[in-house]
Formats: sequence, C-alpha cells, structure tokens
Amino acid sequence: MAKTIPTFEYEEDAINSGYSRVAGVDEVGRGPLAGPVVAAAVVLDPDNIPDGLNDSKQMSAKKREALYDILKDVADVSIAEASVREIEEINILQASHLAMVRAVSGVKQPVDFVLIDGNAVPRGLNVAAGTLIKGDTRSLSIAAASIVAKVWRDRLMLSLAQQHPGYGWETNAGYPTPQHKARLKSHGVTLHHRRTFAPVHNILWQEKK
Repeated sequence: MAKTIPTFEYEEDAINSGYSRVAGVDEVGRGPLAGPVVAAAVVLDPDNIPDGLNDSKQMSAKKREALYDILKDVADVSIAEASVREIEEINILQASHLAMVRAVSGVKQPVDFVLIDGNAVPRGLNVAAGTLIKGDTRSLSIAAASIVAKVWRDRLMLSLAQQHPGYGWETNAGYPTPQHKARLKSHGVTLHHRRTFAPVHNILWQEKK
C-alpha cells in the first residue's frame, strides 16, 4: 500500500469556500506516563511551504528539527500545552483538546478555519473547523503542526530528563517503555508523572498498602 503524502488541497478547499486564514492543528503526548500533552497550530504561507512536510512519526529526529526551525521562520506557529495536573483533573482526551484550543488562540493573527487531526472538534474552539482522520499524513498544515508539537515536547522531556535522570525521558519522551516502567518501580513517582495513568496509579496504590 502506497504511503499517503500530505497536500494543501484541504486548506485550498477552505480558502475557496471563503475562509482566509487556515490553521492545521495536531497534538502529541496522549500516551506517555509523564509530561504534558502538547498541541501546535500552524498557518502556512501558500507561497512558501517548506519541502518535506509529513507526519512527524515518519521522519528522523534530525529532519524534524530542521523543519521545526524552518517553520518557525516562514509560518505562523503557536504551541500550547495542558499540564499533568490538568490531564489528571479532566482526562487526557479533554486535556489534549484544551491544548489545541490554546494553540489556536495563540497564533499571531487570528484564523477563521481550523483543520484538526482526529475525529472530534474540541469544545471551546470558537472557530469554524473540520476534522481529518490521519490528518498528519493528508494535510500539509496538520503535518507541520505534528512536527512542531513533537519537537517542542521532545525538547521539554529532554530538559526534564536532566532534572530526573534514570527514567529515560531523553529517549522515550515519557512513554511507557520497559526502562521507564522499571525505573518507576525502583525510583518512584515524580511530580511530572500522570497519577491517573494505570502504571503510575498502581505503583502509588502499592505504596499505600
């Protein structure tokens, strides 16, 4: 099966329907046991779209980093997060939607249409929107957002790894790898761990026994 290559056709459809500024939105970090969930909103300049934009998971870290720097220069980029505490309070799905809404509100110039990766429009998004399943492989703006969100969050987890060594966050970005789960058992739970996620919750429950 051939790989899907993202295009600008969804953005053009919105523009042809009368919208003027279209943002692609994606989030990263629903699955990790630690760290915030991060969303990015990106408005591409149709006349200056960087080459090589694609789903961030389909490219090397070096390529993502290079495109991140380019996008910050040539596009309107906004990055936002929902904290670990917010994830615990409102659940990971709602927290990811909250981060998306924050990202959209943070662009330099307001947008009037949003393309969202997934199948649900976040509550509180006061802008016309459309959803795209696997949007990071179909829409260039969403692909750009996926790159920006991942690079930003990976850099954050690298910084947190230096403060809390041993959990492997510099390589696993907080996801539940065997190393991370083993260190949770031996080193315990940090302030950056999501206490409502089962592996973390179970360790805390065992400690109370």
